[in-house]
Amino acid sequence: MAERENKREKKQEAGSVEIEYYTDPLCCWSWALEPQWRRLRFEYSGMVKWRYRMGGLIPNWDSFQDPLNTVTRPLQMGPLWMEAKHVSGMPIQDRVWYENPPASSYPACIAVKAAGLQSPVAAEAYLRRVRETVMLHGQNIADREVLLEVGGKLSEERPAVFDAAAFERALGGEEARKAFEQDLMQVRIHGISRFPTLTLKKEGEETGVMIVGYRPYEALQQALKQVAPELQPIQHTTDEMEYRRYWGSVTEREVKEALQQEKAASPKAE
Repeated sequence: MAERENKREKKQEAGSVEIEYYTDPLCCWSWALEPQWRRLRFEYSGMVKWRYRMGGLIPNWDSFQDPLNTVTRPLQMGPLWMEAKHVSGMPIQDRVWYENPPASSYPACIAVKAAGLQSPVAAEAYLRRVRETVMLHGQNIADREVLLEVGGKLSEERPAVFDAAAFERALGGEEARKAFEQDLMQVRIHGISRFPTLTLKKEGEETGVMIVGYRPYEALQQALKQVAPELQPIQHTTDEMEYRRYWGSVTEREVKEALQQEKAASPKAE
């Protein structure tokens, strides 16, 4: 597993298209986009490199408001998550918004940046796990103990990729907080107000394209072609087990997307 992740990271560094992915661990539409996002990286492995920017979706509930989806308090987030589940086909638990609603998405954002101080692979692994923790298991990822538990389990399962002790030290440190503040600055500079948002540009170029919200795979592929028309997929899969091994943790919807058994539905953004 660790060897495969290291190979994937090296391929990422050699990519010819740069993607900045603005997201948040509590963004249900980012979770909904995982099948398409994973398929893109699988099929164009070695041709793209990416950086996650944490968007700080919910600073707190006193200041948060989403007029587009009429959400101003935690209870109203549950129906939005159920809509994302229905539209995307991804499994989502909405009970956290009724039982133990997160007070902010900032702690989870900072946790991802703390993981990233170890490596991009560690950041990606932690982001996925913390998303699974809230989206699949309905746990409150604003809780420091939950964030530490995610790191502990990840360290046990993948010690070559993730160091739980280093993560715990970083979680309370200034470096992770400053890294998150830099992401928030990029969000403001680029005027990003919805998640997920992806910006794509060819390596070395200043301009590119932006994709906002939940989109079908074809939209991601079209954006990639727009900035680098010469790119072609280097691999496809018809083997479910191969794809499961590639990612480790995978949902049925993600497998169906990779096998091209199911198409994404209408665009959305959070």
